[in-house]
Amino acid sequence: MNLFAESGNTDIEGIDSKNACYGSTAALFNAVNWIQSESWDGRNAIVMCGDIAIYKEGSARPVGGMGACAMLIGPDAPLVLEPVHGTYMANTWDFYKPDLSAEYPTVDGPLTIAAYLGALDNAYSTYIQKAEASQARAAKKLSLASVTAAVSEVANGFVGAVNGHANGHANGHANGVSETKVDGIAKFDYVCLHSPYGKLVQKGHARMFYNDYLRNPSHPAFANVPEDVKSLDRTKTYTDKVIEKTFIGIAGDHYKSAVLPGKDCVSRCGNMYTASLYGALASVVSSAPEGIEIGKRIGMYAFGSGCAASFYALRVNGSTKEIADKLNLKARLASMDVRPCQEYVDALKLREENHNAVKYIPQGSLDNIWPGAYYLEGVDELYRRTYLQKPGSA
Repeated sequence: MNLFAESGNTDIEGIDSKNACYGSTAALFNAVNWIQSESWDGRNAIVMCGDIAIYKEGSARPVGGMGACAMLIGPDAPLVLEPVHGTYMANTWDFYKPDLSAEYPTVDGPLTIAAYLGALDNAYSTYIQKAEASQARAAKKLSLASVTAAVSEVANGFVGAVNGHANGHANGHANGVSETKVDGIAKFDYVCLHSPYGKLVQKGHARMFYNDYLRNPSHPAFANVPEDVKSLDRTKTYTDKVIEKTFIGIAGDHYKSAVLPGKDCVSRCGNMYTASLYGALASVVSSAPEGIEIGKRIGMYAFGSGCAASFYALRVNGSTKEIADKLNLKARLASMDVRPCQEYVDALKLREENHNAVKYIPQGSLDNIWPGAYYLEGVDELYRRTYLQKPGSA
């Protein structure tokens, strides 16, 4: 907040959004809703999301990571948030931090996988249902508009031909929409998913193909799926390796073209918690240095343990080249210094020893901190933290 105060801006309506990894998406929705509301005063909004994912010694530690993303939200943006969202929330104990004397979470590994995939089932299914309802409403409006146009032309004396054309067009269009399901995940040009680790992203992507199969099992893409799959209890399929391998195989080509472009950050930074979905989005934008083609759509799956999840879509409405240029993401990731695992273990040991410490001044070199980045100067006796900025441009 000091940065805003120094520039004379204290009229700020935003506040922290904390819900595990979902907080960033809640903040994004809030920012967009503010700009679309009667309360909007013409200013842009900023969504800043980041976290540090660390685990105690054991099998979970290698999937840790850290990172942050910032998003500028305003009118006439090159990436437009589509209005249909599918959201799912439930009370789960898959990942939580009950012990404030330590940084490490309590994690139920099998449950967190089931929560991630189960929330995806529900959020994606709700999105499809809402999208179909929205499409039906749009068709009805088009039908009414066609009939109104016909009536207008009738007044000018074009009775028979117009009535036949308008009613046929309107009724045929409306009926066609009501009988045709909304396209599934394969029609998205890119898909970004919350990324605890790479394999779960692949499972989540395949899971949406499984959901599309349940909606339309006769689609040619699912011709080789065993007949009995559609009758299985969905809640018992999260760990079913046959289903997993079947739909990973079906989704393979789409995974390569739509999902892999979004995995640069998770591959180099690991789990960024609340920033991971938007690290995937940054990776997608950076995969097209000359800009993503206008009209392309990006499916977005946000998930936070506890749990909260949403599936929504972005549409490319303008050039993304400037964003890609300023991110310079691939070069920045390539410049990261790879260090021995023992250094990571030693760093976590140091954090353990100084967690909740007062009158603490960190020791160490600033050589590995990017110019322009902020770093902790110290913690005083009242737990107040102060930060300094390393000289240079970020």
